[in-house]
Amino acid sequence: MSSKVSIAGVDTTKLPKLKSSDMLELMEKIKRGDQRAREYFIVANLRLVLSVVHRFGSKGDRADDMFQVGCVGLMKAIDNFDESLNVKFSTYAVPMIVGEIKRYLRDNTTVRVSRSLRDIAYKALSVKDMFAKKSAEEPTIEEIAREMELSPKIVTFALDAISETVSLSDPIYNDGTETIELLDQIADTKHTDDNLYENISIKDAIKVLPAREKEILLMRYYVGKTQTEVSEEIGISQAQVSRLEKNALKILKDFLV
Repeated sequence: MSSKVSIAGVDTTKLPKLKSSDMLELMEKIKRGDQRAREYFIVANLRLVLSVVHRFGSKGDRADDMFQVGCVGLMKAIDNFDESLNVKFSTYAVPMIVGEIKRYLRDNTTVRVSRSLRDIAYKALSVKDMFAKKSAEEPTIEEIAREMELSPKIVTFALDAISETVSLSDPIYNDGTETIELLDQIADTKHTDDNLYENISIKDAIKVLPAREKEILLMRYYVGKTQTEVSEEIGISQAQVSRLEKNALKILKDFLV
């Protein structure tokens, strides 16, 4: 895979290279809505996607798919990049590309439920039916777990393991003229006024952090890397990562209080 120069139909040997000044100029055009600048910027950063794909070398048989998914992460990074944070575009983009690829690998892996877990789940369903026959009320997880002499956490995990995946596009009501999908019934808790003000405050707070601390928080809390993984990524000890992370969180806390 490392010697491959053509991936997902893209000849990586012919990709353009951009200087920092060129990237800043293109980003300004992109923010003004210049689609040609955006397309060129994407092409010029495909090597960045390829470098991330190389990290998943053991998954080489799916390299093309990962590359395409990584490009989605690249485009999200371009659309959401905030120059005022004073971090390199690559520092901001790599975690988003990694995140998209990890989600792809997770969602496209067949999950096998163990026999013992299935047995617990089916017994829980049987106990649930038993309660239903005795009473008109739906039993709680705690009541089912007590009857089975197991912890509620194990019962919940077992039932979740055998539950079918549903699509947000699945219809839950249809009166012949209008169809209501599951997505229509999910409340938007992200784009509320309170969250908007909170996000603005955090965004302002992050601006005051040194570049290294920004990078560490991005990898720790956006990508979900461990301190050990972060230390290997940026070339410092785990103890240094821990100290810088604590310092960054303290700065944010003091700024937001």
